[in-house]
This record gives sequence, structure tokens and C-alpha cells, in this order.
Amino acid sequence: MFAMFQKPKIFKLRALHSEKKFGLAGRSCEEVLRKGCRLFKLPEAGCRLCLYEDGTELTGDYFPSIPDNSELVLLTAGQSWQGYASDIGRFLAVFHKPHAGVIQAARQLLSGEQAPLRQKLLADLLHTVSENIAAESRAEDQQWFEGLESRFRSKSSYLRYSCGSRIRSYLREVSSYASEVDAETREEYMRILSHMGQKLKSMQYHGSYFDRGAQADGCLCTPEGWFSCQGPFDMDDCLSKHSINPYSNRESRILFSTWNLDHIIEKKRTVVPALARAIREQDGREVDWEYFYDLLFTSENLKLVHIACHKKTTHHLSCDPSRVYRPKASLKLRRPAQKHR
Repeated sequence: MFAMFQKPKIFKLRALHSEKKFGLAGRSCEEVLRKGCRLFKLPEAGCRLCLYEDGTELTGDYFPSIPDNSELVLLTAGQSWQGYASDIGRFLAVFHKPHAGVIQAARQLLSGEQAPLRQKLLADLLHTVSENIAAESRAEDQQWFEGLESRFRSKSSYLRYSCGSRIRSYLREVSSYASEVDAETREEYMRILSHMGQKLKSMQYHGSYFDRGAQADGCLCTPEGWFSCQGPFDMDDCLSKHSINPYSNRESRILFSTWNLDHIIEKKRTVVPALARAIREQDGREVDWEYFYDLLFTSENLKLVHIACHKKTTHHLSCDPSRVYRPKASLKLRRPAQKHR
């Protein structure tokens, strides 16, 4: 009876799968539920109310403590609501499978929007939902190939070339260091460099790192083409969770060129000088050039990082001295033959 003399509470109410939102008032949970079911033309049996914010179910005992203008969600039997997390999930579903109506609505909003922040949010939304990730050939996504040479007929072929170009540039840097190597060791330095070049050629300059069609252990992305930042050289992960899909659209392809393959043990400051020093000091030992190859050209020492995670400070890391030279083959001692009596 006390509820009948209370001042009515005002709420904003919506149903789970409805875009409509109604304002209504009620003195009890039962009254609000009854009015809500009437507005959304739902049977009262099995229906319940919960807070939009965190999904807490509204009961008679809880009703007096709910403030005015709280937002409620009306649920039917079998439905659930986890608060903001549920709305975010629905929002992400729009990005995963964008509807033409969403794109059109966003474009209309953007055309009349003046606030810079809202402009950016709408532009980012359009950028994301307009992606054509599944397309691979030039015929399927001509806009993606705008500005590229006609010899690139697929997205994967261009990105393989892009990765290979980066690796080739590392080889050129190693080659240019030959002028700083003393004359006595230069011949051996060039011989090792030749071995590296031959191996790189056989590995197609590790272009598979950027090829989403490559085997999982040979590429740095998902089968859909998503790359995740591996974090700065001195961290195990990227705290900002940077990610990008250069296969999605032309802008992402261009932005991906700003991501770096960063050497954990630095190429110029450490690895190349260490190689030259190992040759100079080998003293009859055989330099393990494949160890240096891995440090210079492979993911053993390369991390793919967003430009904001590319720290250009000195890394203060060195090569493993136990791997600079090949281990000497152990001599097997022959056991003397036993005399037969």
C-alpha cells in the first residue's frame, strides 16, 4: 500500500532489440513493467526489467533506491543484458558485418557535422565499415591498388614485395659496411655476405611475413590479414594493442608502411659490427654466419611495431658470444679392438 502513495519515479525504457526508447513513470516495479509491456506490445508473463548500465535486475525491494531518469531495459523470457558490455558487443557486430543502412546513416551525419571530435569518430566508423578485407585481386578491389604498378595483380603479391623490399634494404646496409672492414678480413666478410644473399634469395627475402596466404609459421598476420603490434624491443607485448589490416583498404595499406620491423639487437650498432669483429678474431674458428643471418633478417630478432612503439634509443643488447662461432666437431675416440682368444 505504501507504494501507492509514493511519488512516481521517471524512467527511460527500451526493449532489447528495439531502437525505440520511451519515457514513463511508475510507483512500483510492477507498474513500470506493466506499462512497458503495453508500450512494446509484449506479454507480461516472463518479462523483467534491468538497469541498462550494469544489467542489475530490478525488483520490488531494489525499486525505491533507483534514481529518477535511470535507463531500463525490458527483457522477455530467455533474454539477457550485461550492461554496457552488451551494447559494445552490438556495436562491434556492426563493424564485423556492416549494413548498408549504417554506412548511409554515418555518411549523412558526417556531411552535416561540425564538431571535430564527432567528425573524427564518424570518419573512423566509415573508414572501418567500408573495408573490403576479403577481396584479394585487383579486379575485386581496384581502389586498393590505386597508385601501385600494374604488375601487382593481388594484395598478397604487393605485400610480399613490400616486406621483401625492407629485407633487401637490410642486406644493402650490411653490404655497405664492407668499406669499414679492414682489408685482411674484407674477403671473408664478402664471402659470408654472399652466403646470406643466396639464402635470402632462396627464402624469397622472407616476403611471406606480410602474406596472409602463407603458412601460419611463416607470416606475421592472421589469415584475414590482421597484424598486431608486438610491442617495443624491451617489452613482451604492446600495451596500446595497436593493430592494422593493410588488406582492408588503400588508406590502411599506406599507413602500414609506417610500421617498422625493429631489430631487438640493433642492426647497425651491434649485429653488423659484431659480425665484422668475429671474422677479424676468428683465429681458425668458423663464424656461424647463419646466426648473424637470423639476427639481421628473420623474426628471431625482428619485431613488427607500430610507429609509436618504435623506440629509437640505444637498446644496450649484445649478440650471444656462445653462438658467434660454430662449435667444433667433437672427435670420437676409437676404442681399441679387443683381441679374441
